[in-house]
Amino acid sequence: QVQLVESGGGLVQAGGSLRLSCAASGRTSTSPMGWFRQAPGKEREFVAAISWNGGRTTYADSVKGRFTISRDNAKNTVYLQMNSLKPEDTAVYYCAARGTLDFGLRPTEEAYDYWGQGTQVTVSS
Repeated sequence: QVQLVESGGGLVQAGGSLRLSCAASGRTSTSPMGWFRQAPGKEREFVAAISWNGGRTTYADSVKGRFTISRDNAKNTVYLQMNSLKPEDTAVYYCAARGTLDFGLRPTEEAYDYWGQGTQVTVSS
């Protein structure tokens, strides 16, 4: 069983930065992890994913060039550095982990077995 706890959300002005963290209890070092977000009244959407060793990453077009996903397997933690934030980035951000050995890169919700409780990010204009 894996438990995920996100932190680092908050209120920031447009153009600002935030760094989200996701601490995992349980083994995640041999599986991809991802970040997703859900804005009010919208479906949850993919943001970024990272392979088991951090060697490969992929991003949604809407955040490419502004957000960076990374992981530290020694700390069982995945990060999302968010720069040049826009009001449309306002959402609850969720961390996700796949529960099986997997050396791939997974940009879809269906691939993930474990989810955090989410952290709110609000970007003011």
